[in-house]
Amino acid sequence: MATYECSTCGMAVNASCAKCDNPLVDDILKLDDGREVQISKCPNEHGKIKSPMCCGQDMSCAI
Repeated sequence: MATYECSTCGMAVNASCAKCDNPLVDDILKLDDGREVQISKCPNEHGKIKSPMCCGQDMSCAI
């Protein structure tokens, strides 16, 4: 399951798909300009999300 954690305050969030209730899996989205963005996606192709924010910054997730 994708677990995002705030490096500032330590809050953590687990993510699952609301359509199928499966845990989201960690992945990397490669942008057209070559940059990479950490995301979590539904293993059943219901969609993907960018990392949540806490304390004004993106939360991180170990891949």
